[in-house]
Amino acid sequence: MLASGIAHAIWNMLTKRSGNKQAFLLLILLPSIMLLLPVLIGELIRNGISGQGGLLLALSLMVQAGYGCFLSKSLEQGDMSQVYPMMRGLSAFLLPFIGIVFLHETLTAWGWIGLLCIAAGFFMTSGIASRMNRQAVPFRVVLYTAGVGLCTMSYVLIDKLNLQYYTPLMLLEVSNIGFALGLIPFVRMGELRKLFRGKDVLGIMALGSVLSPGSYLLFLLAMNLSSLAYIAPLREFGTVFGAFAGIYLLNERKEAVRLVSAGVIFAGILLIGIWGR
Repeated sequence: MLASGIAHAIWNMLTKRSGNKQAFLLLILLPSIMLLLPVLIGELIRNGISGQGGLLLALSLMVQAGYGCFLSKSLEQGDMSQVYPMMRGLSAFLLPFIGIVFLHETLTAWGWIGLLCIAAGFFMTSGIASRMNRQAVPFRVVLYTAGVGLCTMSYVLIDKLNLQYYTPLMLLEVSNIGFALGLIPFVRMGELRKLFRGKDVLGIMALGSVLSPGSYLLFLLAMNLSSLAYIAPLREFGTVFGAFAGIYLLNERKEAVRLVSAGVIFAGILLIGIWGR
């Protein structure tokens, strides 16, 4: 889970550095889509699709498309040091509730305190609670970021159920295809050619091609081993890393509130992940 979280933060940082976010994300997904396509076709031929399993697979595909669209827009229009803790914190906040309501999982008092920390960190980062904050995240970016968090919560829950019917590799391929479908309407061939002309772009894209699908594959494997309410927050270990990467590697505005709020969100995640059961 820790490796998954760090890998996720790194490929998001690479996306933020790229010129055209949608084109970059689409290109780093293509290798894994082509590689895993025989796995998807073979498993469908061998096992077929049941009624409920097919519905869950279609839902996963659609939610991933929304995730790809909202994520690219969020990173395109907002600073990573602000939007990344918000999007990851929101999903970490919502997933334990879903686990409790639908999967009959539980949280301790520490877990509930952790949820309050995440909520407080979200409002600190967004600036929603202070209209006088000149560095508040634009409202449209907050909406994009909230969309990312909601889609993350949804696809994790759906794929937790999907693991009853399909293998992690097949689900990874479905998520890759869905993510790509959410990007295609925003990408033009000229933008893809322009992206290839960038400095060191092939090396960066090769790294992203490993980290993007690899981070979710690790998460799918972990969901086979433990409770959703416990492991999902652990993946958000990369939240603080993402905030620091935005400030110190991408040279975004150095504001104390960004670091403090990311730390508060991370503290909440730790409370849920370590003492929340």
